[in-house]
Amino acid sequence: LAAGWGSGAIAAWATYPGGCKLVQSTTDCSGRWLSSVPGNLRGDTEELLLDDNTIQVLGNVSLLSYHQLRSLSLPKNRLELIEPGAFLSSQGLHMLNLADNLLFTNYSLTAAALSALPALRMLDLSGNRLTEDMVSVLVWNLSSLESLSMARNIIMRLDSSVFTNLTQLLELNLEKNYIFEIDQAFEGLQRLQRLNIAYNYLPCVVEFGLTQLKVLNVSNNVIEWFLALESDDLFELEVLDLSHNHLLFFPVLPRQSKLHSLLLEDNEMSFYQRLPNGTSLADVTVQFLLIDGNSTNVTTVSLWDEICHSNLSSLRVLDMSQNQVWYLPEGFLAQMPSLTHLKLNQNCLETFNLSEGDPLGMLMELDLSQNLLEELVAEVGSGDILPNLQVFNLSTNRLQALPRGVFTYTRKITTVDLSRNRVDLCPQPAVTGKAESPPCVDIRGVATLTHLSLAGCGLQGLGGHPFQGTSLMHLDLSDNHQALSGDLGWLQDLTQTLQVLSLRNTNLSSVTVDFSALNSLMCLDLSGNCLTVFPSSLGVLKLHSLDLRDNCLPDLPLDVVWTPLGKSLEEVYLSQNPYNCCTLGWWESLQQLKRLHVPDRQEVTCSYASRKLSPRALPEPVLQSCRWQMANLALLYLVLALPTCLTLLVAFALIFLMHKQKLLKMVKNQCGVSSPY
Repeated sequence: LAAGWGSGAIAAWATYPGGCKLVQSTTDCSGRWLSSVPGNLRGDTEELLLDDNTIQVLGNVSLLSYHQLRSLSLPKNRLELIEPGAFLSSQGLHMLNLADNLLFTNYSLTAAALSALPALRMLDLSGNRLTEDMVSVLVWNLSSLESLSMARNIIMRLDSSVFTNLTQLLELNLEKNYIFEIDQAFEGLQRLQRLNIAYNYLPCVVEFGLTQLKVLNVSNNVIEWFLALESDDLFELEVLDLSHNHLLFFPVLPRQSKLHSLLLEDNEMSFYQRLPNGTSLADVTVQFLLIDGNSTNVTTVSLWDEICHSNLSSLRVLDMSQNQVWYLPEGFLAQMPSLTHLKLNQNCLETFNLSEGDPLGMLMELDLSQNLLEELVAEVGSGDILPNLQVFNLSTNRLQALPRGVFTYTRKITTVDLSRNRVDLCPQPAVTGKAESPPCVDIRGVATLTHLSLAGCGLQGLGGHPFQGTSLMHLDLSDNHQALSGDLGWLQDLTQTLQVLSLRNTNLSSVTVDFSALNSLMCLDLSGNCLTVFPSSLGVLKLHSLDLRDNCLPDLPLDVVWTPLGKSLEEVYLSQNPYNCCTLGWWESLQQLKRLHVPDRQEVTCSYASRKLSPRALPEPVLQSCRWQMANLALLYLVLALPTCLTLLVAFALIFLMHKQKLLKMVKNQCGVSSPY
């Protein structure tokens, strides 16, 4: 807005009776509890915003003064009727938003009003309780429409009569209806490019033949089959979203298309080339029974054969996560030489081939997390393996090691997630009696690696230089109960680069770790440990975020706010610690730091006489009792010190009396004064 209006933007605002605001040719009357369109606005208004009011009727004279109106927005009103002559003075209207109203009540009269808009390009009728018959009437004469939204209505069935005259339509939104059947409803929309039918009840898509369509979203239906029309015509389809359905097989796609994004997340897909009885998929066919009225058509499909005949050379994004895939057919990925993002997480994969023979040279992100992987296969040779890979997610599998040298050729790798596998880092100490060391993952020398997660890997006491030659900035070692059995010497290669370190739930105690060498650290997570004393080495760090939740800390140092840590800290988590309600001076000091944010402030408690209290508002009896405790403590110190002082005083007096004559003579000799004795 600032760029568009320049320095005079503020001066351009004008306020009208009723609270409407004007900036340039736009008048905003949103949320003013208006029951009708104001008639005293500027006549040259081009855009009128009446969102969130109480208008029930748009009358014949409501817009009579606004001949230059190009955009009218009326969502979230109580609109039941638009009178037939309402738009006669505003026939240049291009955009009309009528979402979330009650237009189902007088839809035929409203349709007559809409028919007087020959230049209308965009129309939003979402959330008006419209049926398919009402929709057909409302849009019958709107041949100029380019964008139409009918989302959140009660449409159940679509046929060729609903959108007959919308020959210029480019975008159609039908999401969140109750559509269970579509019978040639879109064949006449020759210019349609974007179609959204998400969140409906479609059981299948067969004989898909919309060659001009670029984006199709049929996610969140109950689709079991997707079958494109058997044709060699070039489909313009670029994005196909079939996620969150009940697909049983990989979709039968157009043979020729421009598809670059295929989203198949959360289905029930698997491949059946390897059957338990050894049958080849080449011999397996599936018959589809298509019933149209009185005619019945049986289509026999060889599923794997159809997949092979689909040209997927332009595919860049493939998401097959949350399915039942336990292997990939041979040559499956060979059809996708342009693939950059591959998601196979939450499947049943037991092995995956990273061989340089597979054409995954363009792959940038590979997600194999939450599978049953026990082995990654890689033929390490002279060629590159995944040379453009940047993000590699292998978390929550059964891996114990990776192919030796697998990261040697991934020249752009930045992020690796190995969490919740039973892996160890190289180098591993040699086991007595064994010639070979235990299997491990070697990341030494991977200079591009910046993010590494090893959470829950069962790491034993780390040693040596496991991160030598890396530039790690983010390191997650949480949920490794024996990883910190020694000091942090194995982190010495990261002292200049490491910025985020998570040691959550690692059995960390106060005396075992010295953090002072990690001078680049900005975020540190020490939650879920056994800290009984605040680590003094943290005071020299310039952290921005510190997590101390779920430890055994009775208090924090009083002078923490004056340390480099206190001066740099912007966020600290403190809850789930047994703080002493009578030693909360540190808490009061933290409250004085205006820049410091404590996100869990409401959950912080302190302990007093087996009670948990909020340090933000301690009861007066507790405060008084704490003062007495502190006073009694001072008195106790005095009582303990008094006998010692008296004993020393008596001892000095006895010594003086026993050696009085000698002491006086010594003083006399030193001072030269005669003695009367």
